[in-house]
Amino acid sequence: MYREYRELSKAEAVTSLYREMASRHRVRARSLQVISVDEVASKDCKRKYVTAFHDSNIKFPLPHRVLKSQFKNTFVAERPNTCY
Repeated sequence: MYREYRELSKAEAVTSLYREMASRHRVRARSLQVISVDEVASKDCKRKYVTAFHDSNIKFPLPHRVLKSQFKNTFVAERPNTCY
C-alpha cells in the first residue's frame, strides 16, 4: 500500500499513518509494518488531497474570528460576536 501524508517531520507522518490505519481500517499497531518513509517532491505527489495545498496563493477563510476588542472588559453580560 502506498500512502502520502503532509506533515512537518517523518515521525509525525508515521504517527498519522498509525492513526489513520487504526481509525479507518481497524489495524492494530502491532500488525502494521512500515517498510520505508521517504520525502516526496511536490511534483511527484499522486494524491489529490495532498496536491491541493501546493498552490502558493492558497487562502483559508476565517468564518468565526473573535475580535480582540470584545474582551477588554473582564465580566461581560453578552456573548461575543464571532462573525463579521
